[in-house]
Amino acid sequence: MDDMQEAARAWRVGLIGYGEVGRIVAEDLRALGLPHVLAWDRKLADGQGAELREHARAHGIATAASAAELAGSCDLLFSAVTASQAVAVASECAASLRAGCWFVDVNSASPGAKTRAAQAVDGAGGRYVEAAVMTSVPPYRSKVPMLLGGAHAHELEPALRALGFAGARFGDARLGVVSATKMCRSVMIKGLEAMVIESFSAARAYGVEDAVLASLAETFPGIDWERQGAYFFQRVIEHGRRRSEEMREVARTVQEAGLEPWSAAGSAERQAWVADLADHGVFGRRGEPGFARSPDWRTEADRLLRAARDNDKD
Repeated sequence: MDDMQEAARAWRVGLIGYGEVGRIVAEDLRALGLPHVLAWDRKLADGQGAELREHARAHGIATAASAAELAGSCDLLFSAVTASQAVAVASECAASLRAGCWFVDVNSASPGAKTRAAQAVDGAGGRYVEAAVMTSVPPYRSKVPMLLGGAHAHELEPALRALGFAGARFGDARLGVVSATKMCRSVMIKGLEAMVIESFSAARAYGVEDAVLASLAETFPGIDWERQGAYFFQRVIEHGRRRSEEMREVARTVQEAGLEPWSAAGSAERQAWVADLADHGVFGRRGEPGFARSPDWRTEADRLLRAARDNDKD
């Protein structure tokens, strides 16, 4: 282990955003033995934050009053907020950032947004690194495959590996390249989620779902469409808000390439629609047993269809 890897084990690490990803990283860093792990999330300041505060207490995570306060006390920051807040949070942190502080932006934002965030951080004396998380975090936890980009990325890679990020690897020194890789992938991945929900729900409404699934299995025999459908429904119901924001950033990425983002924009709307229904309790109450946990996607499709019919009546 080189000097930087050894030093990293003593860093004060701050997590900006204490949602699913932030909490997973916090747990893994503490399990690794890091003594100073801190977090900030907007929900920690209001009535919605009771669960987050309890999680922080249970895992020995200190909480900060603001992103700026966190930025002024840490050696390494991870920004894991919603995509629409990525630039704003980077700018907020820049006002009090420690000189030389590493700022790892794991948000699913467009190359243009990453460039603006980097300008704020580097302009304040920090060291900005964009990180493109290339698959779902929960199965891999901190070991999730992650491409690092920007002028400081290569230098930070060994330190991140020392902190348990075994899937982190240098991607490109040019800012925006690894984010473009992530965003273009998401046109397919998040778009497929939206298409499956739309296709399967409509098929269910017409009573032709079995025929549709049989045809898909014949065309794509390597995919278990029943299982994949259930997984897609669950993920969008649980995380549709975050996914819709990411898809809006994907649409901006496509626009920055000079193309009209018809597919990405439509996927964003479908994801947001499901998120709205989830917020209104169509799938049950968040955090309670049964929410987005049906092993049969048909259960959730029926709920979507009932909600759509009720909306038409209104």
